[in-house]
Parts: sequence; structure tokens; C-alpha cells
Amino acid sequence: MSETATREPTKQPIIGYHTDDDSHWVARLACGHQQHVRHDPPWMNRSWVKTESGRRSLLGYQLRCRKCDEGAPPDFDTE
Repeated sequence: MSETATREPTKQPIIGYHTDDDSHWVARLACGHQQHVRHDPPWMNRSWVKTESGRRSLLGYQLRCRKCDEGAPPDFDTE
């Protein structure tokens, strides 16, 4: 079994949000990666993303970061 197969998925805290060109919400993660956080029932139930208070309540929540697991460079500068 390879090392990557036995490792826990990397999780990173949400540090902020922005919208993309299609007005979909994107979470900015502490690692410098970003990830869409769509509310798209029944596949993804993220009604919290639809309101400012909902998004604010999830700041610090840790999402799995596949880009970290893949060793991808950051999407933005964290400094």
C-alpha cells in the first residue's frame, strides 16, 4: 500500500469567501487554495452559503483540500 493511500485527507480552515465569474461562492482556504462551496441539492446541501451570516458561521470550518493532497501550488498568496 502506498503512503498516500494510508494518509488521512488534508483539511484546511476556511478563511474567507468570494464569488467567481458565474456568481458561485468560493471558499478561500488557509493553505492558499480555493474551493467552490455550492448549494446544489440534492447533490450538495450547503444552504449556509446563501447568506452572509451562514458563510460567516463557517469561517474556520475545515474542508478537505484535494489540491493539498495532490501537492498543487497555492491559488492565492496567503501573506
